[in-house]
Amino acid sequence: MAGEKAEAGTESGADTNFQKMFASGDFNAANCPIRDVLDQLGDKWSTLLIMLLGGKPHRFGELRRQIPDISQRMLTQTLRDLQRDGLVHREVFPTVPPSVEYSLTPLGASLIGPLSGLIDWAAAHHGAIREAREVYASEAA
Repeated sequence: MAGEKAEAGTESGADTNFQKMFASGDFNAANCPIRDVLDQLGDKWSTLLIMLLGGKPHRFGELRRQIPDISQRMLTQTLRDLQRDGLVHREVFPTVPPSVEYSLTPLGASLIGPLSGLIDWAAAHHGAIREAREVYASEAA
């Protein structure tokens, strides 16, 4: 009865690769590939930039206008980090002044599906999470 064996955190009951790795004793927290990747994707701006670039390539100024609360320095750094990780491609056009366009690489584009699921989940549960935070804050006070 596999349906009855649902593990915490999985709806299907199937063990994730992480759960299998952890259960086998092969988990090394200091060299965890999951943490290494999610440290970048879980920051404040990366997911938003990946989703924006998933629609079409953008110039730097377009990205700044789409995300008005990101500083120029943080946008530059986040784009560099995503480029370093092979998720974003930066193309410089020989104009005066030079124009730069950012787009997703095939690796970056492969994130759109999984990130869309997470974004849909966050949107669907945002109210419940805010409510839980309010309850927690009132109980802690």
